[in-house]
Amino acid sequence: MRVMFVVPPFAGHVNPTVAVAAALAERGHEAVWCGPPEILDLLPLGARLFATADSPGAPGGYARLHARWQRLRGVGALRFLVEETLVPLAHTMLPGVAAAVAGYRPDVVVADQQTFAGAFVAVKAGIPWATSATTSAEFTRPLVGFPKIDDWVRTRIAEAAVAAGVPADCDPRFSPRLVLVFSTPELVGLTDPVPAHHCYVGPAFGRRPATVDFPWDRLDPDRRHVLVSLGTLNREAGDRFYPAVVAATRPLADRVQVILAAPERLAGAPAEHVLVREFVPQLALLPHLDAVVTHGGHNTVCEALAFGLPLVLAPIRDDQPIVARQVVAAGAGVRVRFGRAHVPELRAAVTDALDRPELRAGAARIRASFAAAGGADAAAERLEKLC
Repeated sequence: MRVMFVVPPFAGHVNPTVAVAAALAERGHEAVWCGPPEILDLLPLGARLFATADSPGAPGGYARLHARWQRLRGVGALRFLVEETLVPLAHTMLPGVAAAVAGYRPDVVVADQQTFAGAFVAVKAGIPWATSATTSAEFTRPLVGFPKIDDWVRTRIAEAAVAAGVPADCDPRFSPRLVLVFSTPELVGLTDPVPAHHCYVGPAFGRRPATVDFPWDRLDPDRRHVLVSLGTLNREAGDRFYPAVVAATRPLADRVQVILAAPERLAGAPAEHVLVREFVPQLALLPHLDAVVTHGGHNTVCEALAFGLPLVLAPIRDDQPIVARQVVAAGAGVRVRFGRAHVPELRAAVTDALDRPELRAGAARIRASFAAAGGADAAAERLEKLC
């Protein structure tokens, strides 16, 4: 079987496909990727990439878009994501995806929910296609209370479909045959029956390039360890949040060591109990941790919960409030305000994450659900059945 993953240039959307591709290879299948050229650095050595056009909205590409997106919240951020990022990305990628499919002739296309072009090309070519859903936000009906916004999103997607030459009712976010959701019903908190073609496989962790050095000898074995990370795309937004976390944890310094994944210039005044690194080898670090403070990015949340780590969640935008709500409802974390997080609130939240047994029990329940879901192997098995 020949599988083509069509992905956007975002690490959290590419990483699960690397794990699934490895599982497919173990079963004797072949996998390639199609997407903007910058994703090559996220792929394993020797991976084959069919590169699409560089980026939408030149000059500046994704960097320019991200700089504008960082300032937005709520509905404004959603409109920007759809109208300024996802729809232009679909138009930009479409010719490259079409050429890649014609040249490679995959048996199955796996299209990320944010790369509409993958679904559109597969439909037009008559090739079976599956959805790769790297966040569970779309499965909680987030816009059910906002019908006008929901209609606006659906209209923009329908317009993109027609422009790509497929029927307007082709929703590229949801394959009618297979949707791979890298989460579990236990975390999402589903109340409605799960459609038979929605496969909750849990997180899929693949090998990542070992490009990040870390001073392992500086981890204090006599203190508990807390990672603070706002992910790759949001780190610049933490200029107030990082110093607040440092101040909040200062009274805990005799028993807590903080690993702060942030640019040093944003970390505030140096503190003895804080180890600042702009980038950390997150998967390798997680077994050494006791809790994680995060913006609620789906990737970081699932990785932490896969190790049974309680979370402090400070969501910023997009799907992050939804993911944070899921974690809190599952009893695996506490939520704080990102923009107005006060030192006492943060200190109480970190203390809870470290000391409340019910939070650790909640994280352990989610960890068990992840293990039972099957991860990359389960995804590979379902893809085999698609042909």
